[in-house]
Amino acid sequence: MEKLHFVTEIHAPAHTVWTTLLDDATYREWTSLFNDGSYFEGGWEEGQTIRFLAAEDDGTVSGMLGRIIASIPNEFVAIEYLGQVVHGVDDTSSEAIAQLIGSHESYTLSESAGVTTLEVEVDLADEYVDMFRGMWPAALAVVKEIAER
Repeated sequence: MEKLHFVTEIHAPAHTVWTTLLDDATYREWTSLFNDGSYFEGGWEEGQTIRFLAAEDDGTVSGMLGRIIASIPNEFVAIEYLGQVVHGVDDTSSEAIAQLIGSHESYTLSESAGVTTLEVEVDLADEYVDMFRGMWPAALAVVKEIAER
């Protein structure tokens, strides 16, 4: 497991960046770089369960299952991953996902003079590090473009 860290500066207030990250329509837009058709079910408040999903060719959905472990609006949100969703079924105990369980992803926003610094930290299994090292900067560029519109 490796922790990746990404930072971008966005010429928009923290509230705008927060909304861009977490509102349904804009979330779908910026996360489409990871998986076309991505969306979430659940909420971003502390303690809530959240599912990050996309449709499969067979009509079912697959993705990741998490819990919001911290949420301070316009400043910070952290997710702890509990398992996967495989063809619509939550998997929290199989050997295949043991490495994922307990991994984290967080977003930290800090604003100064109308510019928001967005920091993302994400734990990744070794086999996904290279792929996501390239995908995250592209996704954050889309967040920046949306928030600065």
